[in-house]
Amino acid sequence: MPFIELETNLPASRIPAGLEKRLCAAAADILDKPEDRVSVTIRPGMTLMIQGSTEPCAHLLVSSIGVVGTAEQNRGHSSRFFEFLTKELSLDQDRIIIRFFPLEPWQIGKKGTVMTFL
Repeated sequence: MPFIELETNLPASRIPAGLEKRLCAAAADILDKPEDRVSVTIRPGMTLMIQGSTEPCAHLLVSSIGVVGTAEQNRGHSSRFFEFLTKELSLDQDRIIIRFFPLEPWQIGKKGTVMTFL
């Protein structure tokens, strides 16, 4: 059950139409998870600074069970997410930061319980 959160200082008017659907599909493919299990949030117009600059930039937070827990996994994921984001947002790689958060099944609530029991 991946959670994908894109925060950017780009205004909403510069977010390509349908980005949430394409990001969902890309994340499902990259993380090898079913698309209907991926949750996507896009937050444009944030106040962000990377490397001392407020020029257009983005943070991507990727949280999931079992697929973001090692450097080897995340190296491959990172490459593919960067490819997607640089194309979609017209940003250079040095203006994007990705953070990976491994989750445990007991940390995600669903259907009145936690994923451990589903």
